[in-house]
Formats: sequence, structure tokens, C-alpha cells
Amino acid sequence: MFHRMRRRRKAEIGEMQHRRFATRARREGQVPPEVQRMQATAEPAPVMDDFLPPGLRVPSHDQLDGRMMPWTQPLVLNGEMVACAACGAYRDWLILSTRDQIWLRCRADHQQRETRLDTAWYNRNAGPADATHATFEDCLRHLGH
Repeated sequence: MFHRMRRRRKAEIGEMQHRRFATRARREGQVPPEVQRMQATAEPAPVMDDFLPPGLRVPSHDQLDGRMMPWTQPLVLNGEMVACAACGAYRDWLILSTRDQIWLRCRADHQQRETRLDTAWYNRNAGPADATHATFEDCLRHLGH
């Protein structure tokens, strides 16, 4: 008895879906009369260049040699605080992302590669770029190092 009810329900659902698809197919090519009137009276929009002026464009990641951001608080990875291998500093880092590698730079200008971080981590934690610089030294001056 229940199997007959299930079969009947499946048939009803299938019929409803068929009707819905048929209705949708009929409506596919139709355009309301108001839209046709608006299309007939509308002037074509002027063709314009949709790109920003050169002064407002931001370079894409493949046009940059690298990116960097300040990290003032201690950096803790896997429950361990990262310290500079040369001087022992553990805060006020510059985190550099270049060629799919992450480098840490302390205030004393020591750099070390951090293999526990990747570009995805950098992208999640970096804010929007506020400037682009022609040289590495210009960027360091901009960030106060």
C-alpha cells in the first residue's frame, strides 16, 4: 500500500516538474511590452574606456617583486614565539612576501626565512596596500625601518 502511495507521489512530482520546465521554456523568448517600448526609445550608451586612469591603477601581484607589512606584536607560530636568530628580537617585524616565500626582518635589519608561513597566510593577514615603491629601500623608509 505504501509503495503505491510513493509511486503516485513520484509521478505527481515528476508531472509538476515537467509543467514547470514547459512553462519556463515558453517564457524564455518572451519580452514584456514595456521593455520593448523602452528598448525602442532608448539611446545607445556612449562607448567609454572602462579602465581607471593610469594614475589610479594598482599593480597586480605578478607586476610586483614583493610585498611587505609591519607586524608589531610578537609572532606566535605553533605555540612558539618567533625570535630573530641573530639578535633575539621577538616583536616589531617586517613581514616580506616574495616569490612564494615569507621572510621576517627585525629592527636591526636581520632577515630570516620563515618556512612555517606561506603566501596564503600573508594574504589573510595583510591589509590593503597603501603605497607602491620603486625600490626596497624606499619601502623600508615608508614603513619606518
